[in-house]
Amino acid sequence: MRSFYLCVVILVTGGALLSSPAHAQDNDTCLMCHSDPDLSVQRRGQVVRLFVDEEKFSASVHGGLDCIFCHADLDGAEFPHEVSLERADCSPCHEELQEKYDVSLHGRAAARGDPLAPLCQDCHGSHEILPTSDPESAVVTMKVPFLCGRCHREGSPVTITHDIPQEKILEHYSQSIHGEGLFHRGLSVTAVCTSCHTAHDILPHTDPRSSIARQNIAKTCARCHELIEDVHRKIVEGELWEKEPHRVPACVDCHEPHKARKVFYDQGMADRDCLSCHDDETLTATRDGETVKLYADKRELAGSMHSKVTCAQCHTGCSPDRVRACETVIPKVDCSVCHAEVVQEYTESVHGSLAAKDDPNAPLCADCHSEHGALGKYDPESPIFPTNIPALCALCHREGEKAAVRYAGEQHEIIKHYTESIHGKGLLQSGLVVTATCTSCHTAHHELPHTDPRSSIARQNIAKTCARCHNGIYEQFVASIHSPKVSRTEKELPVCDTCHTAHTIRRIDIAGFKLEIMKTCGNCHLEIAETYFETYHGKVSQLGYVKTAKCYDCHGSHDILPIENPRSLLSRQNVVATCQKCHPGATRRFAGYLTHATHHDPDKYPWLFFTFWGMTGLLVGVFTVGWFHTLLWFPRAIEMRRKRKHAKIQEERQFRRFTRLNSILHVLMVASFLSLALTGMTLKFSYTNWALLLSNVLGGFESAGYIHRLAAVVMFGVFFVHLADLVKNKRKYYGSWRALLFGPDTMIPTLRDVREAWGSLKWFVGRGERPSYGRWTYWEKFDYFAVFWGIAIIGSTGLILWMPELFTLLLPGWLINVATIIHSDEALLATGFIFTVHFFNTHLRPEKFPMDITVFTGRMPLEEFEDERPDEHRALVESGELEKYLVEPLPSVVVRTIRGFAWAALAVGFIMVVWIVYAMVAVYR
Repeated sequence: MRSFYLCVVILVTGGALLSSPAHAQDNDTCLMCHSDPDLSVQRRGQVVRLFVDEEKFSASVHGGLDCIFCHADLDGAEFPHEVSLERADCSPCHEELQEKYDVSLHGRAAARGDPLAPLCQDCHGSHEILPTSDPESAVVTMKVPFLCGRCHREGSPVTITHDIPQEKILEHYSQSIHGEGLFHRGLSVTAVCTSCHTAHDILPHTDPRSSIARQNIAKTCARCHELIEDVHRKIVEGELWEKEPHRVPACVDCHEPHKARKVFYDQGMADRDCLSCHDDETLTATRDGETVKLYADKRELAGSMHSKVTCAQCHTGCSPDRVRACETVIPKVDCSVCHAEVVQEYTESVHGSLAAKDDPNAPLCADCHSEHGALGKYDPESPIFPTNIPALCALCHREGEKAAVRYAGEQHEIIKHYTESIHGKGLLQSGLVVTATCTSCHTAHHELPHTDPRSSIARQNIAKTCARCHNGIYEQFVASIHSPKVSRTEKELPVCDTCHTAHTIRRIDIAGFKLEIMKTCGNCHLEIAETYFETYHGKVSQLGYVKTAKCYDCHGSHDILPIENPRSLLSRQNVVATCQKCHPGATRRFAGYLTHATHHDPDKYPWLFFTFWGMTGLLVGVFTVGWFHTLLWFPRAIEMRRKRKHAKIQEERQFRRFTRLNSILHVLMVASFLSLALTGMTLKFSYTNWALLLSNVLGGFESAGYIHRLAAVVMFGVFFVHLADLVKNKRKYYGSWRALLFGPDTMIPTLRDVREAWGSLKWFVGRGERPSYGRWTYWEKFDYFAVFWGIAIIGSTGLILWMPELFTLLLPGWLINVATIIHSDEALLATGFIFTVHFFNTHLRPEKFPMDITVFTGRMPLEEFEDERPDEHRALVESGELEKYLVEPLPSVVVRTIRGFAWAALAVGFIMVVWIVYAMVAVYR
């Protein structure tokens, strides 16, 4: 005080000496007193220093101003001035900031005289105010937390006097990502107190004008985090921050104020607040007449994908200022708050559309992901882990369940079919979690019916859906003739499920798939498929043989191209190599085989056309003559049976008609012929059920093929042994070829056979006597030379079909087609003739019934020989050689064995006749 009075004396003395009053109000005049470091005054019981450091003042932002510019009440005042002055008014220069301050928490506190209310100089200083960019400034960014902390630190007069919660604001901030950036890394661009609360218009969070009001927080954070919407695009749809602020979490819901870090923390409305009630297992509520459990297992929450997501982030709308913050919670959890894109897909899906109609059967998010225990798709315990997805979908889509009932009549046993498919077995049996599940094809959230063009299983989208796993095959497919990019047609082109189906997808290397794929191709290529099934490849395929060429073996599977395309498997450049996959010795001639040729087109395939109709004419002609001959003979045969019924046949001595070798050869011929007939007719009529059954009985077509070829070798052996026997007999009994070929016992047809044939016809119709037959009759000679014809025709064509690669070294490939027709039809002629005409002529004539076993025993009763071969009998009697041919009968056990074999052969023949007739009728039905 002594210094103050001294200053007053100086000023009064000096003022008397000055003639101009203006000099009394410049800064130098003020500093005459205020430059004294000890200058002070007592206010409200406190000592207030009045010292002004001239050097610091000159360096401050106000250094160019006169003292009276701020202390306006001293303008024109007499010196010495009053001790108590008005507070400096900043508004003349900082009007806008002053207005903000006046309405702020700080300004309103100051207006009501709160001694703790901060004034401008409390933050900015008084006479040494420096620019905010100056490191020495009191409000430089690095010092702001400490500046604010003077009042807002824990235990400060402000927190105690105003009963503010004792939160360690400064400590929390220093440990946050913002404080870490500021204090430890010196990032002056990081957020400080004023960045969020502003510097002058600080308002409570309940004030809608506040920068930290819930609806404004996002904008406040966006001052620094400009790309926040892009960062959170998959979590929060940014525009909802303004449209629905109470539904969408604000920044502080996840990043708690003052504690913001890279990890989530409890927010203001913390989980512990919710669990204070919901941790009770007995907590329930009544909704729509049903009791609902409200218990939330915190252990389940802690182990879920939402462990770092607080209750209030899902159960939006809570009000922390209520006693029960959840009073205002929006009833339904809106997952779009964080999963906007996923929920948008779900909304468009069948599931979402049902949910929008409040359909009780509509699955909601929690039905698949659960509520509080949602686990990630890579967690084996999660219901959406790949191996668990079929069971999850089966809850609704299993046969009889609520979803399956909706599409009743369309598809059945979807889940069962999937589990048995290649995908299901790979997933559930082999544990291949990368294999396709329900969601792989139908998607997880955007399930749409196949009729919707947006659907992943819409016909036009199936290939792309499968390409997610099978991209290499997809690239082949889109370049193939089945792709709409290549084939410009109005016809429906095949897609993946056309061949592989939807839920019953099988391995492509199993027999079932290989055999059915041909029928699948035939659905679109009907005419071509019909021609294929007429070929060897097609016939054996119908019998279940998978090692023969199928459609895809020649044309490719996913890379099918037009034949004129050089890259096609059937182009001229590649066709031989394609054939060599199955036929290593294939040549260019071999590739000339007409795969899909038909005998119905005389212009395109004349050789096949004329061969087929030539063989058909031969069949019709032979059967017509043979059956007509049998029908005429039948009445006479019955008459002869009546006569023989009363005749007594002596069994003591028999006539030896055939040698033992003849009988053995005939047994072998019967066995080989029946084997050839069974296996051959199975192939010819492969479209019938009996052919498939017989093929399976024989061990499959491959085994049947071996039997067929073995029987052919036996037949050839019988033929050549017989020829050798003829040469031997010629030397032993005839002496010359002339005697053998043209003697009375020759097998070659002569004029006598013509006369006997004509005489037999006259006898059949009652116009003449029965001819007196010699050793060989005309029908026996016909049967005999039919074997020569069959061996030549059936045998030669059979060899071509057996070894096509060898024969096409010299012969053209289309000859294989011709050989197929001849071999097949000639075999049918032989089989039909043997099992009908020949059986009747030699075994089943009424006078011979039930069986003539002479050819097997080699002998026959003498009386029967005399009756059937009168000319031969008479010649032997006249020459005295009859006794030479008389032998004892065979033992009864041998005869019974022979009869058993003969009956078995006849039974097979009869069954074959029935099967052939059935097959011929079936083809025209």
